[in-house]
Amino acid sequence: MALISLKSTPPANKALEHLCRAVLARPPTSPKILRRLLKQYPKPDGGFFSKADIIEALRQKHADELTGEFWAQASALLKKPTRTLSGVTPITVLTKPHPCPGRCVFCPNDVRMPKSYLFNEPGSRRAWTNGFDPYRQVTSRLVNFWQHGHATDKVELIILGGTFTFYPLEYQRYFVGRCFEALNDFNGFSKEQLKSVAAPRPVKTDAAPDATERRGNYNAWVGKVFASSQFENEPYRNFTWERLERVHRQNETSANRCVGLVVETRPEEVTPVTGQFLRRLGCTKIQIGLQSNRNEILEKNKRGHTTEDNKKACELLRQMGFKIHGHVMVNLLGGTPESDLADFRSFFEDERLRPDELKIYPCSLVEDTELFDAYQNGFWAPYPQRALEELLKSILGSVPSYCRVSRMIRDFSAADIVVGNKKANLRQVVQRDLAEAQATPVEIRSREIRDVTFKPTQVTLRHVEYSTGTTDEVFLEFITPNQQLLGYLRLSLPRSTAPLEELNDAAIVRELHVYGQSLALDRTGGLGGQHRGYGEQLLEEAAIIAQAEGFSKLSVISGVGTRGYYRKKGFTDGVLYQHRALERLP
Repeated sequence: MALISLKSTPPANKALEHLCRAVLARPPTSPKILRRLLKQYPKPDGGFFSKADIIEALRQKHADELTGEFWAQASALLKKPTRTLSGVTPITVLTKPHPCPGRCVFCPNDVRMPKSYLFNEPGSRRAWTNGFDPYRQVTSRLVNFWQHGHATDKVELIILGGTFTFYPLEYQRYFVGRCFEALNDFNGFSKEQLKSVAAPRPVKTDAAPDATERRGNYNAWVGKVFASSQFENEPYRNFTWERLERVHRQNETSANRCVGLVVETRPEEVTPVTGQFLRRLGCTKIQIGLQSNRNEILEKNKRGHTTEDNKKACELLRQMGFKIHGHVMVNLLGGTPESDLADFRSFFEDERLRPDELKIYPCSLVEDTELFDAYQNGFWAPYPQRALEELLKSILGSVPSYCRVSRMIRDFSAADIVVGNKKANLRQVVQRDLAEAQATPVEIRSREIRDVTFKPTQVTLRHVEYSTGTTDEVFLEFITPNQQLLGYLRLSLPRSTAPLEELNDAAIVRELHVYGQSLALDRTGGLGGQHRGYGEQLLEEAAIIAQAEGFSKLSVISGVGTRGYYRKKGFTDGVLYQHRALERLP
């Protein structure tokens, strides 16, 4: 333990130091233990120290004692520990407002935000506060996670903002590059680092038109509202490929590594050229707005794409190794609970779709949409709350074990929703009802190990095999006796010609993920499966399968921050992927 002299130290600092020593001696494993320690060592002038106070003091004066074992035990110190219980630290940022190729009747037209987002959503507020500057957004989130005790070594960077691929190519490169520079620069101390970044010049919110004027005129109004703002004067044209590749190399050994990069787009935007561009940016997962698998629904809601576009996009993304994170909606114009359920199930019945991950959104009405007119004229109405919950129970229960449902509502505030679901805990309600009916979903998020303890001797490896339009898929998962999931690997065995020469005769590892509390790279002993060798075992099993199927190499769509890990596992760098040669079996 570091020796700290308490002579001539202010009373508050003395009390905090005594509290820190008590925390180190007995890490608070529960809120009850933490409350007892806080009462034992209160502030001299009354009140209690915050978790952030304790964490900052520990990091400043006892850094050498903050082992992985300590953080695993001191779970009560973390604020919102569930944020990193999936094994990574998610950082979500928004691109600036920009025209969108879509004309969807349900989509918000808030010209202060990128298309489909509302000003009052938490992520939107953060983006607005930081002037949509990518560097500031990433840094502010890193500061927040760091101050509340979360590891930031393994970051999943999620870039939202409508149709990312519709932005100028130079802006896409600039935005991603500045996010990486923020990860590389972050030193983990305090909000002082933000002061080194110029504050954005605010845009007057009263410049935005009212809801009636915005309806159906988003693209035209965006240019008017922001024509003279900082959003049109960014230096993104000077962010070269050479600069991006340089910050990528730096991130490979950074203290805050990007282990996954996610962007969102529309099905008709997915092409081989787009896929190559996104891979060069470092993308590993694509959020894609599928919404429905019925052409009549897509047409009524003016989606601007067809079910064939959905299928072609999923096939191409899978062939290129991307994880497919589909967006699906219920209660769209023209739908019924019965047709929605059949529609949803078709996403897995149709081999050409079968997404890896889903966001399932009930349609909620906001005032500045074209759907508002349909509602007023009696052509659309929200499902009754109970009917909606029953529909979502049936939907969640039908998701296969290889798919993860990440969200079931949008972050719209109740004040913004005219009619529709306003329960912020809708997913919890649905899962509670399923649990009471003893109908536990098998989808991934419902089975993640999170903070549950387990016996390593009882862990088993299971193969889940299924076919898609262009590949045979093997979903490898480590599970406990009660089916809780420690980690998994998605292995694609292509049956068709690869869209890129680099992937010829290659089996592709599309995702490798180990669950549990996100740990720093040099830590062991945390909750869940991280840093116990499960990832390496999954890779070896994938290599055995790929070799037995006759492939000459095992390729991986690695995140920039995971390249070093895969090199240690026998992979070498290619142009856009990493590869491990496999011997031909006789």
